[in-house]
Amino acid sequence: MENRQRQSKRLDRGPLKTLERVISKAGLGSRTDARKWISEGEILVNGKIVTNADHWVDLERDRVSFQGKPLRAVAKSYILLYKPKGYLTTWRDPQGRPTVYDLLRDVGTWLAPVGRLDLDTSGLLLMSNDNDFAERITNPNHKIAKTYQVKCSALLSDSQLDRLRHGVELKDGLTRPADVRRLRDSSKYTFLEITITEGRNRQVRRMIEALDAKVLKLVRTAIGAIRIGDLPIGKWRRLTEQELAGLGVLKTPPRRR
Repeated sequence: MENRQRQSKRLDRGPLKTLERVISKAGLGSRTDARKWISEGEILVNGKIVTNADHWVDLERDRVSFQGKPLRAVAKSYILLYKPKGYLTTWRDPQGRPTVYDLLRDVGTWLAPVGRLDLDTSGLLLMSNDNDFAERITNPNHKIAKTYQVKCSALLSDSQLDRLRHGVELKDGLTRPADVRRLRDSSKYTFLEITITEGRNRQVRRMIEALDAKVLKLVRTAIGAIRIGDLPIGKWRRLTEQELAGLGVLKTPPRRR
């Protein structure tokens, strides 16, 4: 009751926000991450554990801490990780399997994945604490291109590749036209490069399955104009000012440190 009264008295003045919003706006992670941390009792308000993500916080009066440290807004950070196959794009795994966070111990700040790569997919994974950046990259309305190299389980004909170019019917609807380039054929397999502007779950794999083939190897090589280049697998680097500007995310490029 008291919390609701504080809300009605102060909401028009701006400092009241839900606890999950306070966490996400501080750049520590997404709202989903925030709700998870809150439910696990990792967030304290005025020294007491709060497990209600919708708890109202007065930013002018309340003290919020995360994992024992006072909550402060952190500088925006943007990195590119070359994710290896066999690593989960998640914070923790109940089965103890390796996650991308095992490769980011020296980053120095909390970062959330910008989109996902499944366990058996390797390649370019962006990580950031900028939620607006993440939304722009992952929202299909912005049509940010994602490029993959694919090893298929069969030899694909030109007509099959044309189906990918014009869109194939999946259970969740027709895909957008894709940019497809045949890289080479071996005696049994077709290797191709495909660029899509959507982000459906396992989309490339399902598109190939619609051609009666399977993906044997999948590597994401680019997002927009950002490419892995010669970055070693399992390593990360910070995005450059030019890369960020090229995505149209920042109005002004970040300063060099």
